[in-house]
Amino acid sequence: MRRFLDRLYAAGGVLAAVCLAGIAVVMLAQAAMREMGLLLRGADDIVGWLCAASAFLALGTTFRHGELVRVGILIDRLPRVARRRAEFVALGLAVLVAGYILWAAANFVYESWRFEEVAQGLIQIPIWIPQMSFVVGALVFFIALVDEFVVLAAGGTPAYRRAEEVHRAHPEQAEAL
Repeated sequence: MRRFLDRLYAAGGVLAAVCLAGIAVVMLAQAAMREMGLLLRGADDIVGWLCAASAFLALGTTFRHGELVRVGILIDRLPRVARRRAEFVALGLAVLVAGYILWAAANFVYESWRFEEVAQGLIQIPIWIPQMSFVVGALVFFIALVDEFVVLAAGGTPAYRRAEEVHRAHPEQAEAL
């Protein structure tokens, strides 16, 4: 199961990176075509969708690597037992909030599909297609939160905490990551 979950988080990160590369390609193509007197129609729409996709798809792997803003500034100052309890509560609340976000996003995309909504920009495609990146990213993030919650509940150390400890112990390696 661990191997599958790690691959899932990595896949989200890879897809986010592909979206970022896609943004660069579209923007460079748009600039090159502009110099030739041509217009790349819908480039703004595509870049906007890729921006949103890159942000959401990267959430799971970013969280697991300790790179998301957390309440660590408060929790890290607590004694060990109190810190573990506070972290458990914070992760539990995060699971609930992320679960609600996932449900709301899935419902929103379902409604877009059900009512056959079309993008309002130059590219007239069903809007649920680019919106799915939000649902997939929210799902991967939700799974990552539940994963860490289960690890913490079982008495283990969450991956984001281990990553933070490595960053603190070897700041020169953290910069290379």
